Amino acid sequence: MREQIKLYLCNEEGQRFFGEGPYQLLRCIERCGSLRSAAQEMNMAYTKAFHLIRHAEEELGFPLTEKTIGGTGGGGSRLTAKAKELMTRYEQYKSACARAASQLYDEYFSGFRETASADHRTKTDR
Repeated sequence: MREQIKLYLCNEEGQRFFGEGPYQLLRCIERCGSLRSAAQEMNMAYTKAFHLIRHAEEELGFPLTEKTIGGTGGGGSRLTAKAKELMTRYEQYKSACARAASQLYDEYFSGFRETASADHRTKTDR
């Protein structure tokens, strides 16, 4: 038994708009240089990737990517400074939440499984 935390940023209505999926997509855009290539690498439909990014941008109120059109080497996308800041903050928040979850798990569940197993054996031995 172990703890596992899933992290999402939600709007005021409680609807998710940013989490591990969009975060990984941004990392992939940064590495690949385009949304289309990132979507392909993640085995995701381009339209889904596009909508994930646009939805996050609408909720956050700032652009996450800047597009370049055509030219030598073709077009592409790169992350904005705010997107990079968001990713850094998300990584830090995720790490802090994981540390806190681990500490709380230890506080509330340390030895619980062994105790529960011993109780079960005692009852079945009667």
